[in-house]
Amino acid sequence: MNSPRSGLRRRTCVLCLPLLALTQQAWAQAFPTKAIRLVLPFAPGGSTDVIARPLADSLARELGQPVIIDNRPGAGSVIGNDAVAKSLPDGHTLLLTTSSFAIVPGLQPKLPYAGASAFVPVVLLGRAPNVAIVRAGSPLKSAADLLAQARAHPGKLSYGSSGNGTSTHLAAELLKSTAKVFVTHIPYRGAGPVVTDVLGGQVDVGFATLPSIAPLLATGKLRALGVTSGTRSPLLPDVPTFAESGAPGSQSDNWYGVFAPAGTPAAVVFQLHSAFKRASQTAEFQQRARNEGLVLTLDSPQETARFVRAEEARWRKVIKDQSITMQ
Repeated sequence: MNSPRSGLRRRTCVLCLPLLALTQQAWAQAFPTKAIRLVLPFAPGGSTDVIARPLADSLARELGQPVIIDNRPGAGSVIGNDAVAKSLPDGHTLLLTTSSFAIVPGLQPKLPYAGASAFVPVVLLGRAPNVAIVRAGSPLKSAADLLAQARAHPGKLSYGSSGNGTSTHLAAELLKSTAKVFVTHIPYRGAGPVVTDVLGGQVDVGFATLPSIAPLLATGKLRALGVTSGTRSPLLPDVPTFAESGAPGSQSDNWYGVFAPAGTPAAVVFQLHSAFKRASQTAEFQQRARNEGLVLTLDSPQETARFVRAEEARWRKVIKDQSITMQ
C-alpha cells in the first residue's frame, strides 16, 4: 500500500518536470552569451586544423558569437581532452577531436578525466581515410606490393606514423594484424616529420590522414599506395583499399567529432548540433571537405554516442592483440 509520503513524492516529481523543461528552454534561449572556445587536442597545422578553421568561421555566423580555436596538444590528446572535460558545462567550451578520442582509453587506463563519460557528443562531422604513402621514386607501387614485400621480408620495411596511439599508428597496426605481416613502426611527433622522412627516404612508408597529405599527392611528390577505409575515397578514386588488396577486415577511418563536457544541458547540445549541421552545409565548407577527402555524416548526438562506444571497444582489442603502449 502506498503511503501518503510516496504519493507526495510522485506529485512533486510530476511538478518538477515542467520546471526542468523551462530550465532547459531558458538555457537554450540564453545560449550563447559569449565566444565559443573550440579546443583541438593537437598542434596547429595538422588535419584537425584544416577541418576546424573554416568550420569555425561558419559556426560563428550561425551562433552570432566568435569561435576561437584553442590548440592544446600533448599526451596523445589527453591534455586537450582534460581541459574540456573540466570546463564549465554551459556549451561555450567544446572539443573537436579525431578517432584518438576512442583510442586513448585503451592506451591509458588512468586518465585524468572519466573517459567518454566525461563528455556528451554533439556531432560526428564525418570521416576520412588514413593513407599509406611513399615517395615518388619508391619501388613500392601499390598496396598489394607493400603487403607482398612485408610478407617476403618480415621486419625489413619500416613505416612512420604521427606518434604512438594516434589514428595513423592504430590503422597501420590493424592492417598488420589482419594481413599477418610485420613492418617496423617508427613513431614521429606529428604528420609533418613523417612526410619529411618519407620524402627523404629515411622511412619506407608513411601512414597519414588524407587532409594532411592531399596537397603533396596532387603535386606528385608523394604516391598513395592504399587507403584504410572500407570504400575508396572520392578524392582518390584510383587508389585501392587495403581490404581489396589482400587484407580483408582492415577497415578504419579517421573520424572527426565534437564533444561538450558532461552535464551540458540537452537543449544546448541540440542547439549546437543544429548549428554545426548548418555550418557544415555552407558551400565554402562543403568544398573544403571535398578537397580534403572528408565524407560528411553529421550524425546526431545519440548516433555519435553509439558509434564512439563501438570504436572504443574495437580499438581496445587491437591495442591488446598488438601489445601497443604509449612508450
